[in-house]
Amino acid sequence: MESQRQKKISKLIQKEIAELISSDLRRGGVKNLIISVTHTRVSPDLSLCKVYLSIFPSSGAATQLSLIQDNASKIKHDLSRILRNDLRKIPELAFFIDNSLDYIDSVEDSIKNPDNPINN
Repeated sequence: MESQRQKKISKLIQKEIAELISSDLRRGGVKNLIISVTHTRVSPDLSLCKVYLSIFPSSGAATQLSLIQDNASKIKHDLSRILRNDLRKIPELAFFIDNSLDYIDSVEDSIKNPDNPINN
């Protein structure tokens, strides 16, 4: 169970990373790509933050995730610059794909077409 401090730091990091990624996408001129930060989880010792991303279209999600993972140190540096008055130490960032939307779509498809089982 997360403490209040973990929840506050998690939400703060989620908000700032979402703004950083969206501004980088706009600056890069990428038009047909949507990346949203669905949720973040901070470890109890505040040393690690797991960031879950939803990437649309999901066909290129793996390549986009690898680009973001390659630039994790730059994102952490930008985050530390933004949050320097709020946090003493910025946690390490680990990025993961949140594929819950794909799972929801497959469940909806199986409800509409009962002949097709859910494929995981």
